Amino acid sequence: MGLLFSLFLFVLFSCQLSKVDNFEGPNATISGGIYDNQTGELVEQDIINGMQIEYVEHGYDNPETQYMVVKNNGTYRNDLMFANTYTMHPVRGNFVPTDIQEVVVKGNTELNFKVQPYIRIKNPKIVQSGSKIIATFNLEATVENKIAKIGLFEDPDINVGSTLNKINNIKELPTSADLSQAYSLEIDIASYPDLLIPGKEYYFRIGALIDAPEAKYNYASAILIKIIN
Repeated sequence: MGLLFSLFLFVLFSCQLSKVDNFEGPNATISGGIYDNQTGELVEQDIINGMQIEYVEHGYDNPETQYMVVKNNGTYRNDLMFANTYTMHPVRGNFVPTDIQEVVVKGNTELNFKVQPYIRIKNPKIVQSGSKIIATFNLEATVENKIAKIGLFEDPDINVGSTLNKINNIKELPTSADLSQAYSLEIDIASYPDLLIPGKEYYFRIGALIDAPEAKYNYASAILIKIIN
């Protein structure tokens, strides 16, 4: 009897393992970008604590809300999706909140989001001039909220920004931005002899932050500069 019972348990356990092994894994991908609805340019982000894409898979009584991280260049990709219908929504970003979208994910699906960034950084320029790194730019606010801060960020990593930097120069703005006004921020190379070494290359990036709940910095693209004596 003991042998028969053990054999029964073995067969039952084997059947359960077979069911687990036959469970289908992810079979679809989704990718795209966050685009400025006026300029058509990608809206760049912070890679750490930046905006996310919130998504919910249909077909479940109590579906779990999941999140995708957006790269610093404003693109995203998820290769571990299941073919199904989803609702998706970019959240906690550097743009005016958008509507929820419904999308059918099957095979290789592309979904782009068109948004209104809080701030557009115009005419960005970063150069080394003597012993200083100098950034000049204009700002265009697309909402009535005040621009709270502007910043120049440095890091050896291309993902440099407000949440990833070795050096930063952040300035609070007392008044609303004026597109006709030229802004300037500097980093003194001599003040950072261990972080800005002549002959080596570093990334610099201009950012501006709107005064709004959960807002993130808006950015121009990072610029690679080789420090010269």
